[in-house]
Formats: sequence, structure tokens, C-alpha cells
Amino acid sequence: MKLLLVAAFLGVILYNLGAGLYYMLVDQGASKRTVNALTKRIVYSIALIGLVVIGIATGVVQPHGVGV
Repeated sequence: MKLLLVAAFLGVILYNLGAGLYYMLVDQGASKRTVNALTKRIVYSIALIGLVVIGIATGVVQPHGVGV
């Protein structure tokens, strides 16, 4: 379930990144859709980081070192 939640967040983040690129190429600065898509991407990224921090603090997620 934890992995599915993280994968869903990453999917939404990548979708918004792609949408921002598409709007930037299509609109050519005529609208604010690019800014809105990239703003949503930042919000979802911050929310994902916050969820990981909360998961580590509550013990739901167990951090481990690389190569340990």
C-alpha cells in the first residue's frame, strides 16, 4: 500500500511535469496553464516529501542506508 501511494504521487508529479512542457510548447506564453501545472507539481512534491517524513517519524517507513 505504501509503495502504491508513492507510485501514485510520482505518476501525478510526472503527469504535471509533462503537462507543463506541453502547455509551454502549445501556448507559447499566452496563458498561465504552464505556471499552474508546474505549481501543482511542486505542491505534490512537497506533499510526498511530507508524507515520507511523517512515515519515518511514526515508524511506518523504515529508512536504511545505501549499501548497508
